[in-house]
Amino acid sequence: MQQARVQAAQDNLEVKFLQNDAAALELPDASVALLFCHQTFHHLVQQKEALSEFYRVLKPGGLLLFAESTRAYIYSWIIRLLFRHPMEVQRSAEEYLTMIRNQGFEFGPENVSFPYLWWSRSDIGMVEWLGFPVPQKREETLVNVVARKTVLCLRR
Repeated sequence: MQQARVQAAQDNLEVKFLQNDAAALELPDASVALLFCHQTFHHLVQQKEALSEFYRVLKPGGLLLFAESTRAYIYSWIIRLLFRHPMEVQRSAEEYLTMIRNQGFEFGPENVSFPYLWWSRSDIGMVEWLGFPVPQKREETLVNVVARKTVLCLRR
């Protein structure tokens, strides 16, 4: 964090640094316009609580940029060999999207992508390297979504 402080000072930026539990953010309601959540949820045990906090602190119409590894990647032999993750909370791409939508976020298919990068596959891209096509039917290893906090409109 010290490097970030130095860079912010060099760039003459006003930056507030916080260290919080993702499930208990020390921020006021509706105080954030944009949340960037990159490769975080597969490390969290309290995923629903963290997502609820993200929703709470986002302003109406605020954006959640969510990029996450899925169960298929975290359960792969190479990741199990090299890293430790809470296995009981890993989700598929569709389960992450459902969780985000159920929290109250809005997004359409144009706001979702499923990159199938060579390093995210259990074969580490070997199938492609051998000249075979990327499988069209597969369990996704990564999911990206741009979701917007629902803006409530009251009608008279």
